[in-house]
Amino acid sequence: MAVIEFPVIDLEATGRNITRLRKEKGLSVRDLQEWFGFEVPQAIYKWQHGRCLPTVDNLFALSSLLGVPMNEILVARGERSERKMAGQQAESCCPDFFALFGSLRYDRSPGTHPPIVPRCFSF
Repeated sequence: MAVIEFPVIDLEATGRNITRLRKEKGLSVRDLQEWFGFEVPQAIYKWQHGRCLPTVDNLFALSSLLGVPMNEILVARGERSERKMAGQQAESCCPDFFALFGSLRYDRSPGTHPPIVPRCFSF
């Protein structure tokens, strides 16, 4: 079996990426706070400053709000931290997960359902 380096998320680079994507969408921290239903904005600031990551549910919701797949929000250690959206999508932090579930974009036609994200995949 080939040795594959275990992927690790770069918290600070991911936080900078969340901030960049939020600003590109023209959203404020307050907008995110209200959209998620948080009483205070501390969780969003923690994400942006690289102190913690959103839960998988919140990451999924954030990707929907920002209009990008989850793997375009996360930055793996060693990747270029400020990824460009124009065709330079970097490998996600968890390639096996995304190989299985894809970018988590789904058909939104009537009668279809979003993909199921396993609860065991959490940060």
